[in-house]
Amino acid sequence: MTSRPRLVLLHGFTQTGNSWNAIAADLAGDFEVLAPDAPGHGDSSEPASDLWHAADSITARCGRATYVGYSMGGRIALHAALARPDLVERLVLLGATPGIRDTQEREARRHSDEALAQSIERDGVDAFLTRWLSNPLFEHLPAEALLREDRQRNSAEGLAGSLRTCGTGSQDNLWTRLAELRMPVLLMAGALDTKFADLALEMAPLAGALATTVLLDGAGHAAHLEKPQAFIAALSGWLHQTA
Repeated sequence: MTSRPRLVLLHGFTQTGNSWNAIAADLAGDFEVLAPDAPGHGDSSEPASDLWHAADSITARCGRATYVGYSMGGRIALHAALARPDLVERLVLLGATPGIRDTQEREARRHSDEALAQSIERDGVDAFLTRWLSNPLFEHLPAEALLREDRQRNSAEGLAGSLRTCGTGSQDNLWTRLAELRMPVLLMAGALDTKFADLALEMAPLAGALATTVLLDGAGHAAHLEKPQAFIAALSGWLHQTA
């Protein structure tokens, strides 16, 4: 019996692997699906020292696979693809960035991430989630897709640590390294998430001839939760095309 190809689904900040449950169930007929908790989240409450360490932790647990990452999970997946191309067969990034190119802007974001981390430690997870989920990034996310109860599994220490070591402010500028990617790459974003849609379009020609861009109509930042069937259709089509 031929084994099913493996998919690793990596969640965003404040989520856990459970955020992928409905999508994983849909894909499980054709793929072996793993959805681990990222460092600093869920049952992996100890934060990684940086995104490279986070990627190493995930690839050590999940092995050779197609890596699909949303937002923070996308940034971890990109680091994994650069550090361990022998393990990342295909790379899918949804609403993700290869980093902030301007040094001063990156430093300002690092300070902003630190302020957020301190607010989590001061006010606790529940209060932080109320503020976090009111972010315009999530304005298109239906209430039932917020999955707040699952996000509450996270600890203040884990989330604060994740912001400090794996936030966008602490991320290396990887724009110049996109050309190193040799595996098929799918760059996705919600069409309404104009910042990340523009990033996906800008990344595509830098990520090689095997890079494809898909913008999901009517979806914002959390496109896979806002338009799950459209996301699954686009992802599945690309996976079968690149098999």
